[in-house]
Formats: sequence, C-alpha cells, structure tokens
Amino acid sequence: MEDKTLQEIWPQCFGAQTYKAVFSDPVGKDCPYQKIVLNRLKDGFQAEQYTQKQVFHKNITVQQAAAMGLELLSGVYRQLNAWDESYEYNLRISKSGRVLYRRKARAAQAPAPKTAHNREKRYLLEQGTVIPPLVDMGIFTSQGKVVESMYDKYRQINRFVELLSDELDRLDLTKPLTILDFGCGKSYLTFIMYYYLVEVRGLKVNMVGLDLKKEVIAHCNEAASKYGYRDLHFELGDINGYRCDSPVDIVVTLHACDLATDYALCNAVHWNARLILSVPCCQHELNGQMQSEELSILTRYGIVQERTAALMTDAIRANLLTYCGYKTQLLEFVDLSHTPKNLLIRAVKTKIPLSAKRHALEEVERLMKAFSFSPTLYRLLVAKQGEAGEEGCACAGTENG
Repeated sequence: MEDKTLQEIWPQCFGAQTYKAVFSDPVGKDCPYQKIVLNRLKDGFQAEQYTQKQVFHKNITVQQAAAMGLELLSGVYRQLNAWDESYEYNLRISKSGRVLYRRKARAAQAPAPKTAHNREKRYLLEQGTVIPPLVDMGIFTSQGKVVESMYDKYRQINRFVELLSDELDRLDLTKPLTILDFGCGKSYLTFIMYYYLVEVRGLKVNMVGLDLKKEVIAHCNEAASKYGYRDLHFELGDINGYRCDSPVDIVVTLHACDLATDYALCNAVHWNARLILSVPCCQHELNGQMQSEELSILTRYGIVQERTAALMTDAIRANLLTYCGYKTQLLEFVDLSHTPKNLLIRAVKTKIPLSAKRHALEEVERLMKAFSFSPTLYRLLVAKQGEAGEEGCACAGTENG
C-alpha cells in the first residue's frame, strides 16, 4: 500500500466512474451508523445508513456524495472500499492517522452496480440481524438469513408489521403501550410484534397474549423467558368476559374463530383501544341466518352464500367500528399458512362526525333487514344501548355517541 495524504488519494478513490463506496469501521463507539454505503443511481447517489437493526436511505447529488465521503473519512470511519468499472479501491486510516491505499483490478465477484431493476425491497425486519422467533420458526437461519423456501412467510410477516407500523405514530409513544392479543395461539406474530416494537422501535410495552389452551400458554411463556422478553406474558382465559384494569392501546385478534372476533372487538371498543388489528376467521353466524326473497340469487348456491356472508360479516364489523368512533379499513392480508387471502380489519380511534356514524349504522341496519339476520356485534354494540333508550355505541360510552 502507498503512504499518501487523504486529500491526495480521495479523488482517485471516488471518481466519475465510481458506482459503489462502503465506509466502515467507525472511529468512535458513539457513531450512529455501523457503516454507510453509497450506491450510484441515474442522477446521483443513494446513501444507505446502517444501524445494528435498521437501514435508512436518502438520495444525494454526485457533489454531495463526494463531499460526504471525504468528511466520513476525516474522523468518522477508518475503512473505505470502492468500485468502478475497472478497479477496486481500498483505503485504510490507521489509529495514528496514516492513510494506506491500494488499487487493484476489479474482481469478477465484485458487487454489481445498483439499478432500478435490481433494487430489492427493504423490509422492516431486515435480513442480517438474528431475530430469535424467526430462527425458531425456521424462517431465518442462525446467521439471520432467510431460508430460501420461507420467503413467502417472511414477506407475510413483514406485511403485518407494516400494517402495524403505519399507525404507530397516532399513539402516545412517550409511555409504555398496553397491547392485548386475543386468541394468540402459538403466538408467532405476538413475538414478532414485541421484537419490532421493543428491539427495533425502542418502545416500552406491556403485552399480554390470551388463549384457551393451557399447554399453549405454558409453551409461550417459556419462549418469552427464553428470548428475554420480560414485558410479554401469556394468560389462560376466554375472550368473552375478559377484564383489563389498565388503559389499552392496541388490541390484536388474529384468526379468533367466528364470534370470538366479535367479543374481542366489543372489548376493544369498551376499553377505548386506540388501535385494533383483526384478521377474522370462520364467519359462520350470518351464513346460518341469511335469507332474502329479493336477493335470493345470493342464497341459492351454498358456496356463493358462504362467501357473501363472510364479506358481509366483515363489512358490518367495519361499519360498526366506524359508528363507535374508529377510522376503519378493510385491507388484504395473506396469513401465515398457504390459504387464500384474508381481510384484515384495521381501526384507529379518531373523531368521526356524527353524520358519518349514523350513516354507517343505517347501512348495517338496511343490510340486516334485506337478509333477515342479526349479527352478534350489532347486539353487543348497538342493540343493548337501544334497549336502554340511549343513542350511541354501547361499549364505547358517551364519547362516541
């Protein structure tokens, strides 16, 4: 290696043909990024800034990239590896300040230029970080790489985390979040939620998973202890009638069967939960009730009636949550098994105009009349309040009325 000053050698390392530069080996422990990678794009560079668990991106001009690179090597990082079409450049700054530089022919296995066509999607749960629940699920290797046959599940899990992450800023993140997961089962996504919120986002949480199976609860508590997830606990109990004394921020219910989803949603509204995430399952109730003379075409064929009833069930749930003061969406969500795509109900507590609440309720009641059915969630949230001679959502109190 040649012994030259940084100002002399930098223009040779980072020139007009440079397409990639990696800055690594931070000088101090307080450096916010483990490494920074500059990738040439069409009109400039994209800077990728890596922490231990996340990567942040920003686009900069060629001039900004050149200035940024020189600054990074002036006391922030000790190592540079850069590539152009012909050469690889290695620059090392010793602890005494000596600049050691070497240029060699670009090897066949050198990183390829980054283009719009080979740019990979960035996931909230990045590869390269060992995430214990994903390792135990067989989705990650022990080195934090996605197992080739598990990419579908890896994408599905990231999709769920995205649906959660999109609404987090609506919550008060200055205090610990109370999160309840009804019908948690083996709790794959419960552990992932905890990891993302605590390890990636750095939030404080108090999470409880609830299920009816004693052996499942024991297994999940053992796993939480194994992972060191101190604020994640699992309890044996029924969704219907479950009591929680502290304010609830997030209620999650994934594949709670049939009416269990309705009781979970009612509880979430009763607790004034700020965010609800629900993937319903096995909607049998309306399928067994619905009948219509005017729209008999939808009840004549069993499979058509079954699917229509399932869609109506979720539409009614969404409207009733709107009536109770939630901005509600029905989103496409692929579950963790290889089954057809499901709907995810995402509801965020917000201010809903009284006229919009009334309209949402009227739509539900017209549908009930047209098909002669009586949904459980309607009885839980609306009918009881009506019997008492009051207007508003029974489980939400006067605030949403």
